[in-house]
Amino acid sequence: MSTKTPDPRDIEVGRRVRALRMERGMSQTDLGGELGLTFQQVQKYEKGTNRISAGRLQHISEILGVPVSVFFATESKEPAVNGNGHSELSESGAALRLLRAYSRIPDPQIKQALTSLAEKIAGDF
Repeated sequence: MSTKTPDPRDIEVGRRVRALRMERGMSQTDLGGELGLTFQQVQKYEKGTNRISAGRLQHISEILGVPVSVFFATESKEPAVNGNGHSELSESGAALRLLRAYSRIPDPQIKQALTSLAEKIAGDF
């Protein structure tokens, strides 16, 4: 028996759907409801397990308020750190919560101290 693995392009489109959905504070159930699907189907789309049809992708782009091209845009040519590109970072719920909290810090000195701390922890000093 052969096990089919998802196409990397389907995985990338799914990651972008997930990142945009999370950025807008929508749950998989919310997006699924808008599409007339279960959250499990949305989950499969986001993992790349199931391909998203052109019509469905157009509907998703309308719900999320972005052009369809966003799902196919090429990433910047910045090197990935430890194999983690920006799309992988943005798909992490914890990373999004951290970025939202950081953006609400009013004091620039505290922001700089937090950035320095994160860099030291990551070994980027």
